[in-house]
Amino acid sequence: MGDVVSERRNMRKVALTSLAGTSIEWYDFFLYGTAAAVVFPKAFFPQDLPPMVLLIISFSTFAVGFIARPVGGLIFGHFGDRVGRKKTLVVALMMMGSATTLIGLLPTYGTVGVAAPLLLVLLRFIQGLAIGGQWGGAMLLVTESAPADKRGWYGAYAQAGAPVGVILANLAFIGVSMNMSDEAFMSWGWRLPFIASIVLIGISLFVQLKLEDTDAFKALQAAQGDSPNTGADVPRSPVIEALRRYPRRILLAAGAFLSVQVTFYILIAFTVAYGLNSPTVELSRDAMLTAVLIAAGIMVPAQFWFSGLSDRHGRKKIYRWGAILTGLWGFALFPLIDTGSLPLIIVAITLGLAFLGMQYGPQAAYFTELFSTEVRYSGASLGYQIGAIIGGALAPTIAVLLWNELGIFFVSLYILLAAVLTLWSLSLLEETGGRAL
Repeated sequence: MGDVVSERRNMRKVALTSLAGTSIEWYDFFLYGTAAAVVFPKAFFPQDLPPMVLLIISFSTFAVGFIARPVGGLIFGHFGDRVGRKKTLVVALMMMGSATTLIGLLPTYGTVGVAAPLLLVLLRFIQGLAIGGQWGGAMLLVTESAPADKRGWYGAYAQAGAPVGVILANLAFIGVSMNMSDEAFMSWGWRLPFIASIVLIGISLFVQLKLEDTDAFKALQAAQGDSPNTGADVPRSPVIEALRRYPRRILLAAGAFLSVQVTFYILIAFTVAYGLNSPTVELSRDAMLTAVLIAAGIMVPAQFWFSGLSDRHGRKKIYRWGAILTGLWGFALFPLIDTGSLPLIIVAITLGLAFLGMQYGPQAAYFTELFSTEVRYSGASLGYQIGAIIGGALAPTIAVLLWNELGIFFVSLYILLAAVLTLWSLSLLEETGGRAL
């Protein structure tokens, strides 16, 4: 009985630490998205351009983080499969905390000219490297430690970091902007949420000192002669081995992620810009951020519920329904926002994120079960990050271009197309629920 209690206590510690780390990590990543919609067009670029052009340029720098994510997935996937999940996660957390803090200290365009956006892009690239490595480490630390019949549920702790990060980022901006004038906020107040991310360095030290690596990885080490660098069965490059053994599965995993990525960044970043710039809406910055905050808050329990369902009914079934509902909801999203009614806007974004939770929640367990232990970090990270760059990198920018050139209905079609591609990818992947690791 004592061993069971001890195992449960340790599992909770791993799950909560993963949640804390991923929440702050995603807070840092999403903080940039909110700032790209609200602050960066005025702070880091020349002001003799039209507002819509500035918004497109700002969202383009947002995309740089996604370009870096597969690179981060390659680098951290290699070391995660060779030296362990924990050590790689620690490095990723420290990189993110440092880069985000430095963004809060950057001089503006008015101070140093073109050097300002160049430095911003460099630090955004480092953020992308870090998030590319962080997801695999945090996700595997939880799912490889969890009981097989609760892998979906515990995997949701790592996945919950994304909506919690959105909540923290929006709370940070709302809290700062409500306590100072618009002039002070645009001048220096926006920097405070970025500088606060230095706390992530402390979390990384806790992970290093207090958590052990997963049983699955330790068993792999033992089978290879107590060292990840010796033994005949050790792949010299886990990334290359993953690509050799699972090329189709990696690409299909990326395709299964498209609906989540496209729609998520439209819901948390583009809708804010749309609400602030559409002549039919005309809501305040704080009102739009509050709508996203409430929606993200509801997404968290939704993810846990759907992840628990995936333990009982299978990953694909829950994931598939999430993609269907997400694709259809895109056609209700903007008519509800266009009403200008804050309650209806909250409903629009909330249901969109809840449907995404049906996909994103079970995803950690699903991607874990798709790959074998010796290349799992590499395979899962590659599938996730390739899907991220294809689906999420330019989603806000493409949405702005579609809205500006063709009308908001075509943004809904964009959401539907991503959902259809996800459904097609899922149809070619097998069910994995409860598979032994």
